[in-house]
Amino acid sequence: MLLWINGPFGGGKTQTAYEIRRRLPGSIVCDPEHVGFGLHRTLPRSLRGDFQDLAAWRQGVFEVLDLTLRRHDGVVIVPMTVVEPKYFQETVGRLREHGHEVRHFALLAERETVLRRLRERGLGHAIGLVAGKDTALRRESFAVSKLDVCLERLRGEEFAEHLWTDRLTVPQVAERVAASAGLALSPNSDGELLGRLRRAWTGIRHIRFD
Repeated sequence: MLLWINGPFGGGKTQTAYEIRRRLPGSIVCDPEHVGFGLHRTLPRSLRGDFQDLAAWRQGVFEVLDLTLRRHDGVVIVPMTVVEPKYFQETVGRLREHGHEVRHFALLAERETVLRRLRERGLGHAIGLVAGKDTALRRESFAVSKLDVCLERLRGEEFAEHLWTDRLTVPQVAERVAASAGLALSPNSDGELLGRLRRAWTGIRHIRFD
């Protein structure tokens, strides 16, 4: 089974994916962003746009996930924002057409909730404390510029199943995704402090430099 966790940038996809991996033995996270980063590094900076617009990215993501699903004996978790219906079909749709069980979830939240999460993710919380909230958001300018279109398109029926996360913690979101997919997670043994530290570390490890 593949769990594709969609949502706006800053919507909690990566945190949810790694929470599921932590509590689901045998599962792995495959991040299609790394395919895009690799393509970007082969291009001069002047030609680096949205890597999802490259047919090579969509084909590469399909091939990598198709191979992983055929060879890996466990659940594959993919945290990736895809809001273009054509690109969605060329990735999620093609995997389904090739016989793979793909469960898709769109993590949704109110605009202010996502903006708050963007301010706090990675080193954003520290930056916000020192330099102000606007500075923390400026380093997330790409995510902010895409926020409204992501929230609008992901509400579409083709991007179901929808999960509103405003009032849910990361462990609760992970549990709802797993339950909907018929998967049983191990109990969450983290206390509040350990959970915060774990999520902070996950955020720092996934700071984007490309």
